Amino acid sequence: MSGEASRRAEDEAHMRAALLLAGRGLGNTWPNPSVGCVIVKDGVVVGRGWTAPGGRPHAETEALGRAGRAAYGATAYVTLEPCCHWGRTPPCTGALIAAGVARVVVALRDPDPRVDGQGLDQLRAAGIEVTEGVLRDEARVVTAGFIKRVADGLPLVTLKLASTLDGRIATRTGESRWITGPAARRAVHAMRARHDAVLVGSGTLLADDPDLTCRLEGAAKIPTVRVVADARLRTPPTARLFASTAPAWVATRPGHPAQALEALQDRGAEIIEVPAAETGAGLDAGALMRALAVRGLTRVMVEGGAALAAALLRAGLVDRLAWFHAPAVMGADGRPAADVLPLDVLAAMPRFRRVSAVSLGPDLLSEFEAA
Repeated sequence: MSGEASRRAEDEAHMRAALLLAGRGLGNTWPNPSVGCVIVKDGVVVGRGWTAPGGRPHAETEALGRAGRAAYGATAYVTLEPCCHWGRTPPCTGALIAAGVARVVVALRDPDPRVDGQGLDQLRAAGIEVTEGVLRDEARVVTAGFIKRVADGLPLVTLKLASTLDGRIATRTGESRWITGPAARRAVHAMRARHDAVLVGSGTLLADDPDLTCRLEGAAKIPTVRVVADARLRTPPTARLFASTAPAWVATRPGHPAQALEALQDRGAEIIEVPAAETGAGLDAGALMRALAVRGLTRVMVEGGAALAAALLRAGLVDRLAWFHAPAVMGADGRPAADVLPLDVLAAMPRFRRVSAVSLGPDLLSEFEAA
């Protein structure tokens, strides 16, 4: 192997480790991205860090603190371009320069206009060697929610569905617990932990009264935000949603009586006013997602129901689809996973490409990305 190829292989190996660290923060660093940093000197890892809960301290600061004096002359592997602006914390570029690192390897540039190449320019101006683009595609997957919020003003949306083989989520009488088994339900809790928020429609809230928290043992994290899309303001103040200390947001259209809003606010709900859909049913899906992004959310997991799923699919807002299938058939009188879209031609169907499939006990989880 040539010297250049050997260096590239070493860079990729350390960046892969940094990406694994970045993955630890998914779901608890918003509105900041989850970043990983590995500091290496003479082939030995001397410091590691990832973005702390709430977005601070940053990964570079954590890694430099662990490395101490060993950071001098070392190489820092960072999954996203170090910040170069003052916020609630000093810029990471200044910390890297002050620590005397000799080289910085970055997977992605930060799309935030306050950074976007300026951080790398500061490092180069300080005499630090900079290498860009190592494992860029892998880094985009980890940073996708932050990138989409900055670039499009929208969070990354994962639609999670759990159905029979014929796409039914409840019987004609409304019975829905449980279509999938314990292993699939544990996987759902793990997905909640990797998202900033869980979103359901008011129909699902009224039918199941879920608390929507992550209840995996040992999952220490900032509580996931629970959001209800409730155009008609049907959410009762007695809902289990309000029994937890995790944030609960209720998105609804303007014009409801102040007394009804105050009853929910007294239970800790934050009310988000969103325009109604043009059809008059439900909320404007795009406006809802923009409102969540404005509040800092980067990754939103949607858990139902059929009307909300259809609204997001119609609007082209579903980035990822996680479909749990139970090995059972319910029939045409069962309730579908997605409501009417409606479609007249096959070419108008929302399409996805499968990226993975895994067995969970008797059930199957298939994950897709928007095509």
